[in-house]
Amino acid sequence: METRRRQPIGVELVKRGIVKEKDIENALQYQREHPNRKLGDILYHLDVCEPSMLIEAIGDIVGEKGVLLVGGNRIKVKLTDYFSLDIAKKNKAIPFEISSGKIKVCFANTSNTKNMNNIKLLLLNRGLVMDPYITFESDIDKILKSMEGEVTNDFNVTSESDDTAVNLVDSIIKTGIKRRASDIHIEPMSDYLRVRYRIDSELFTAAKIKKEKQQQIIGRLKAISNMHQEKQEAQDGRILLYDDYNIRVSSQPNVYGEKFVLRLLKKETNIKDIFELGYSGTEEELKRTIHKKNSITIIAGPTGEGKTTTLYSIMDRLNRPEINITTIEDPVEIRIPGLNQIEIDEHKSSFSGTLRNVLRQDPDIILVGEIRDKETGEIAIQAGQTGHYVLSTIHTIDSIEVITRLRKLGLSNYDISSTLATSISQRLVRRLCPECRQERKFTDMEKKIIKEIGEKYNVTFDLSGITYEAPGCKYCNNTGYYERIGIFEILNLTDEIKEAIMEGKSSLEIRKIALKQSYKPLVIDGIQKVIDGYTTLQELNKKLLIF
Repeated sequence: METRRRQPIGVELVKRGIVKEKDIENALQYQREHPNRKLGDILYHLDVCEPSMLIEAIGDIVGEKGVLLVGGNRIKVKLTDYFSLDIAKKNKAIPFEISSGKIKVCFANTSNTKNMNNIKLLLLNRGLVMDPYITFESDIDKILKSMEGEVTNDFNVTSESDDTAVNLVDSIIKTGIKRRASDIHIEPMSDYLRVRYRIDSELFTAAKIKKEKQQQIIGRLKAISNMHQEKQEAQDGRILLYDDYNIRVSSQPNVYGEKFVLRLLKKETNIKDIFELGYSGTEEELKRTIHKKNSITIIAGPTGEGKTTTLYSIMDRLNRPEINITTIEDPVEIRIPGLNQIEIDEHKSSFSGTLRNVLRQDPDIILVGEIRDKETGEIAIQAGQTGHYVLSTIHTIDSIEVITRLRKLGLSNYDISSTLATSISQRLVRRLCPECRQERKFTDMEKKIIKEIGEKYNVTFDLSGITYEAPGCKYCNNTGYYERIGIFEILNLTDEIKEAIMEGKSSLEIRKIALKQSYKPLVIDGIQKVIDGYTTLQELNKKLLIF
């Protein structure tokens, strides 16, 4: 728990007769030996007075309501009905009682307004008003630790002491596949081995395995990944034991052993239509964007935001017997019949070298997995200028900053303006669970946030209808979300924008021009998807920091 200024609180507690001066002296001495402990928690630990009196007095001093969470069946709600255990740990918060749309939530630190606002807005998305309380941090930690077993049991990862490493690893991987995990983290801690799954971009703790199993599990992972057993250094490998999956494996030593991350890639998967992914343009606009020659379309965004999936969706629409399509990828994640797909081997080839060779293969359309350097960018530009249609990705924050990124790689304003036709930026947000999604009205705070953004970009949103929330259920692992949906912004380079690039104008000036035309930033599409019931403002805020 937090005390804004330790010494004045100690003095105040003495004045109120809650503790004695000697108690404060002992607590400060203890704090010198344990600098991360807070004064209130130390007094609680030293058992100098009745705990409920202590926390109530501290709450009064810092201007909050203090409550003792342990004992007396104080917690009357299930935490995971309102937010995940990981969120509770991150924000040091526990909901403990609900009545008439008001939910009481205990915090370890009520002066940390960021943590409190995170929980407040998350609960507002569920139509609940938060009533904050303060309690001892040590009690919050104990309660959350006791709940770990309840949550991890949902994943059904075998971790019995008599299981062999073969069975354990097999159980971890099969459970990850069953739960739709994109990545599995197997991490050595000081006294156990932790297993976490990344599901819909969020990490969830699935199991804690006894430390004595660590070396056997690491040995098994190395064996099936074709890694060197004796090497205690970073390695890459693949697991090909599971029929439908190509599992990429990365190992990295840390202070407690070797950590493994397994990326689960399905060998054969149905490619979703781009509009199923959440693409915000119309059918006609999409046709004008992708049925082109002599140009480049670039998908922008950070790692893990679905750029490659969008490229595959576009490729699937363009794939016809009369068109020669070649892709250069690192790696080939989905195999598409009818395409010539080339996988880069970083030890033998590069994007730029392979792209040169591909240009001799009479391609109509070329997909370059990523523009990473000047050489690849220049060859891609030349391909676009000589009659090909080129698609690629780049790491940058939005569609306008694609121009800045290409400039920084060393490409000329002339080449960019003459060849770049469209840049698309995207993010992935979690989609509300279809099984437990419920209707509700927008809160006043939500309306205020949305209206302010609409006014900023001269967009009017209809807030007269309903929105949705999802309390969580077995189908979505009690998270309230299932799968993800894309939010998009599309920049079509008009003559005016091309002229601004040629003149060397900054991205800020280009943005002003674009906003007067059809360009709408990511947040506009994101808010529309909130209004349409696909996601929540809380999810949108995680990606775009809109409040």
